Amino acid sequence: MRIDRRRLVVLGAAGAAGALQPRLLRASAAPKRAPGSAGDDLPAREASWYKKLEEGRVECELCPQKCTVADMERGMCGVRENRGGTYFTLVHGRACAVHVDPIEKKPFFHVMPGEKALSYSTAGCNVECKFCQNWEISQFRPEQVQAYDLPPKALVATAKRTGARLTAATYGEPVVFWEYVRDAAAAANAAGLKPTVVSNGFIQEKALREVAPSLAAIKIDLKSFREEFYEEQVRGTLEPVLKTLQVIRELGVWLEIVVLLIPTLNDSVEEVRDLSQWVRKTLGPDVPVHFTRFHPTYRLTDLPPTPVTTLERSWKIGREAGLNFVYLGNVPSHPGENTTCPGCGEILIRRVGFRVIANNLVNGACPECSRQIPGVWE
Repeated sequence: MRIDRRRLVVLGAAGAAGALQPRLLRASAAPKRAPGSAGDDLPAREASWYKKLEEGRVECELCPQKCTVADMERGMCGVRENRGGTYFTLVHGRACAVHVDPIEKKPFFHVMPGEKALSYSTAGCNVECKFCQNWEISQFRPEQVQAYDLPPKALVATAKRTGARLTAATYGEPVVFWEYVRDAAAAANAAGLKPTVVSNGFIQEKALREVAPSLAAIKIDLKSFREEFYEEQVRGTLEPVLKTLQVIRELGVWLEIVVLLIPTLNDSVEEVRDLSQWVRKTLGPDVPVHFTRFHPTYRLTDLPPTPVTTLERSWKIGREAGLNFVYLGNVPSHPGENTTCPGCGEILIRRVGFRVIANNLVNGACPECSRQIPGVWE
């Protein structure tokens, strides 16, 4: 399905009620692939990160799943297909969700406060979190969602028309549409916009290094600091995500971390302390860490929302570990949403939910003690 740009701009600027959300097909109604068919009805572009193997097989070199894919089959993400020994991405320029969001919603708290980001996603993901809030995008194949032709230059043109100064690959998992992220970032930079990514960080190092320097900021969802959590709740592994965080810091790209605290699964004092101390020691004290409230969803509906007291306890642990910028998420109007100067304690940015109520920074510095606050402010 195609959508004209004028209509896309109108929908993108219309707020949550007007967002371009995926229209899902029932599994039984999804287009069927005939035996021996390679899904040629879907637009395709050769993938950038893979190697060819014997007997027409390929090995994906994009994420740590390292899928070995036979001819006419797909990788775990469902959006990459082997066609005769050549690996293709089926989602380049095929957005199934497009919306204009405040940058605070990502959340980025140290990136151009109060500005808007044109957010976009395709179908697919390389893990399966039992608590995924965007499972209607991430856990479906591209032929099961309604998608729109939105190549990189059109995406950037749409952002400019809506007044967005940033783009954000988000909602689903940007790693599985990494070629789209790369090309959209190039188009955004050429147009004077700031490209950003919201990711699970489950990516191979080579692919990360090739694209990350073109980004203004990356937010990584650190699901847990325990390997067993990743195995049981995510269908992934922890170590590659920790490596991703280190590479991003090494490259000098602005980094923020979100930790969704789930009652009884990853919210213990010991785990939060270990995570906070690792961030402080390995990444430095100035990387913002957002401890966010869980709400039951997808396949994890038997647990209650995270108590606010657990979030507040985690905030205290993070601060005691030496982190300068610890935030609380999904608790609108809580003081934990505010940015405070680690030098003198002055409130620098006051927030209510995704709204910036006051921004007192002066050229990226505290107006009281002149301490420079790290971030992407301009």
